This record gives sequence, C-alpha cells and structure tokens, in this order.
Amino acid sequence: MSIYFTGLLTGLALIVAVGAQNAFVLRQGIRGEHVLPVVVVCLLSDVAAITAGVSGLSVVLERWPAVLPVAQVLGGVYLLAFGVQSAMRAWKPQALTAEGGASMSAGRAVLLALALTWLNPHFYLDTLLMLGTVANSFGDHRWWFFLGAVCASAAWFPALGFGSRLLRGLFARPSAWRVLDSGIAVVMGCLGVGLLVH
Repeated sequence: MSIYFTGLLTGLALIVAVGAQNAFVLRQGIRGEHVLPVVVVCLLSDVAAITAGVSGLSVVLERWPAVLPVAQVLGGVYLLAFGVQSAMRAWKPQALTAEGGASMSAGRAVLLALALTWLNPHFYLDTLLMLGTVANSFGDHRWWFFLGAVCASAAWFPALGFGSRLLRGLFARPSAWRVLDSGIAVVMGCLGVGLLVH
C-alpha cells in the first residue's frame, strides 16, 4: 500500500500544478460547458500515458530524444495561439457575457482538450518519463504505483471540472471573466514562450 500512496502523491504533485490543461478544465467547469467530455478526455489521456510509461515506453523516449523538441515547438506555438485567444476575450468587452463569452461546440472542446494535453511536452515528461521511471523502480510492484497515479488523475479532473461550478456566482460578472481570461492568457503565453525558448 505504501507504493500505492507513493504513486497517488507523486501523481497529485505533478497534476495539480497550474498549466494549460488545468486552466482549460477550470474555465469549462465555471461555464458549465461540455465538462464531462473534457474531464473524460483529460483522464483517459493521463491513463493512456501513465500506462505507456509504466509499460516501458519511457525507454523509447530516452532513446529517441528528438521527439521532445518537435513536441516542444508544436506545443509552444499552440499555447501561444491559445493565449492570444484568451487575451482577445479579456480585451474585448463585447465578447464577455455573464456566461463568459461565446459558447463552443462539444467537438471543439474535446479537440482543445486533446491538443492542450498531447501537444504539451510536459505531459510526456510528467507521465511517460517521470511517472514511468519512478514506477519501474519498484519492479514487479510498479502496478501499485500505477494504480495510485491513475487514482490521482481520477480524483483531480472531476474535482476541478465539476467543483469549479461553485465559482459561478463570482463569474456572473463580466469583469471576473476578464480577470480569468487575462490570467489564462499570461499562463499560456509564459508556457508557450518557455517551450519555444527552451
């Protein structure tokens, strides 16, 4: 059980950090828009990547390190574009409503969740390399670590997505959406520039 809790705590430590994916889940949760499919996409992506890392795919990335720089450029450009969109929502008062701007289709929300997850090199570093390497250090007991890490994701994404609706009263004012979208723009911009510069 100690290996399970190590996996749980390590998974939480990596997943709770503010990033593009979490910012998007938070925004969708506050809006109450396509929360379930977004949460499911993020959770299944985590499970798939953690499974691959624990199964040994981290060794593949270690042998072909050129994969990560390509992902960094693609991810950096995408995060900058998403940051610009958030800045535009925050800058233009007419784009802000009590619901926080124009609604998006379920398909677009799912595609954004996929892009913000799989185009982010930190996603690979955290799930495949970090969790995979730590899990494999436990040998035959690595699947207990895996279970703990997956439980961390299974607890975090629903809590963030569905729990953020408690903030809806605060976000009934357009000014609150302006602050949130400005914050998201800054986070996305910094992450995007960091990926491209690194």
